[in-house]
Amino acid sequence: MKFGLAFASSVTTEQDATIELCQLAEATGYESLWGGEHVVMPASIESSYPYTPDGKVPADKETVIPDPLIWLAFAAAATTKLRLGTCILIVPQRNPVILAKELATLDRLSAGRLELGLGVGWMKEEFDALGVSWDRRGKRNDEYVAAMQALWAGPEAEFHGEFVDFEPVTCNPRPVQEKIPILVGGDSEVALRRTVRMADGYFPGEGNLERLNELLGRLNVKMEEAGRDPKSVAINAIFANLANDPHKGIEGMIAAGVDRIMIPGFLFMGPGGYDRMAAFGEVMSDYIDAT
Repeated sequence: MKFGLAFASSVTTEQDATIELCQLAEATGYESLWGGEHVVMPASIESSYPYTPDGKVPADKETVIPDPLIWLAFAAAATTKLRLGTCILIVPQRNPVILAKELATLDRLSAGRLELGLGVGWMKEEFDALGVSWDRRGKRNDEYVAAMQALWAGPEAEFHGEFVDFEPVTCNPRPVQEKIPILVGGDSEVALRRTVRMADGYFPGEGNLERLNELLGRLNVKMEEAGRDPKSVAINAIFANLANDPHKGIEGMIAAGVDRIMIPGFLFMGPGGYDRMAAFGEVMSDYIDAT
């Protein structure tokens, strides 16, 4: 079993503490570090957050959400083996040509450790603040990914789509990896279809094991209907059972077919957080080489 430290970028943005966090994660058995994204949090949000019963985002004005790519570049320099991923990057908010350059540069600097977890966003107010169209963001996401992959294939690429259009250009550096793995985030039917169509991995937000099993069952049906082997998509799922019975929680996720358990970094914030993180590493050690 693989264990990822999800939303690690929100645990700390202080230099020494971030280095300590990254190196502790590597030393205690984590396989990957992940950074989340919101560029801004509007003061008034009417959009419904899809992962809480009341639709309210679990954040306030003091919640730190750094740029994930810059944070992961710092993490890359502080570690040697950890995979580095976004959970998730809101691709339709970004210029895809510039983003292609940023991601390729990060993959180079990390010696091919990057994974791109992406989503189309849930907060209209954030898109409005950025001056980015909310409409048809899913279509733009998919075209942006196709344009980036064309640039990465190099050495020269052109792309002519509805949202991205450029004549032959060269974009260097290109990634170390032949293909930067793409993880699709989200629990909606659209997210499931996007996973089938383009993903190497799937990252649902569902933390309840019973509902997660149901969601993954629907994904498997869609994969088989499309002629894809369900095992060709790695399942990355949030672990929400740390305080109750971590062994039972891990074993339940193994039984569900999860490939990487994403431990929320928020669990290790505050006084004694790094001690709790090291202690949980002892729990993880029973499973890292067991599957």
